[in-house]
Amino acid sequence: MSTIIQLEAINKSFLTDEIETRALSDITLRIQKGEYISLSGPSGCGKSTLLSLLGLLDIPTEGRYLLNNQDVSSLSNDQRAIIRNNDIGFVFQSFNLISDLSVSENVMLPLTYQSNINKSEMLKRTAKVLDRVGMSHRKDHFPSQLSGGQQQRVAVARALVNEPSIILADEPTGNLDSKNAQSVMELLYDLHRDGSTICMVTHDPRSAMQADRQISIFDGQIVSDDSAAEPDEMIKASV
Repeated sequence: MSTIIQLEAINKSFLTDEIETRALSDITLRIQKGEYISLSGPSGCGKSTLLSLLGLLDIPTEGRYLLNNQDVSSLSNDQRAIIRNNDIGFVFQSFNLISDLSVSENVMLPLTYQSNINKSEMLKRTAKVLDRVGMSHRKDHFPSQLSGGQQQRVAVARALVNEPSIILADEPTGNLDSKNAQSVMELLYDLHRDGSTICMVTHDPRSAMQADRQISIFDGQIVSDDSAAEPDEMIKASV
C-alpha cells in the first residue's frame, strides 16, 4: 500500500494582535492509498486547520509535508493551486456550488482549469461521476432546485471529477437532516469501498465510526489514532 500523505513534525501558529496561538503541535501522520480516516475533536481543537494544511489551502509554520512523495511544505500559491486541482478533491459543509451554473457545469468546473483536457473528455468525465453519485437525472438542474442531500452529492461528484489522490471532506453532513446525512455517508462509504482515499473532519461519533481509521485531536495534538474493529456490515449499519 503506497503512502499518499506524510506529515513530519508539523506545527501551525497564527499571530493575532501580536499574540501567537499554536493551532497544531508536532503532528506526524501518514495516510495510505485507500484509507478512510476520520478526524474528530472538540471545536477549536485544530482539526479544520489540519484539513486546510492537507488540502494545501494553508502552509505549516514548521515541519514537512509530502504529498505523493513531493515536498509541498513551502510552495508558492500558484504551485499549490495546481496541485490542489490535480490531486485533491474537496467536499465542504456548505456545498459551495455556484448558483447560476447547472449541476453538470458545477461538476465540470475543476476540469476547465486543465489545458490538456478537451471538451469531449470533460463531458465524459462529468457524466461518469454524476452517474456514480446517482445525480445523472438532475444534470441540467440548478442548485436551488435540489435538496441539501442532492447538492452534497453534486459536490462529491465535483470532488471526484479530477480523479484525485485523496478526497478531503469537512463536516460533509453538517448542514443536512438525518435522512440526507445518512445518504451522503453511505455514498462516501461506497466510494471508499471502491478504492477512494478519504479524510473526513466530523463532530458526529456515528460518522466517525464509519471510517476504518479514527483519529482524535485535542489542543492541536493527535491524542489517539485507532483502526475500526467492526466488520463492513457493522460499519454500514452504524451510519
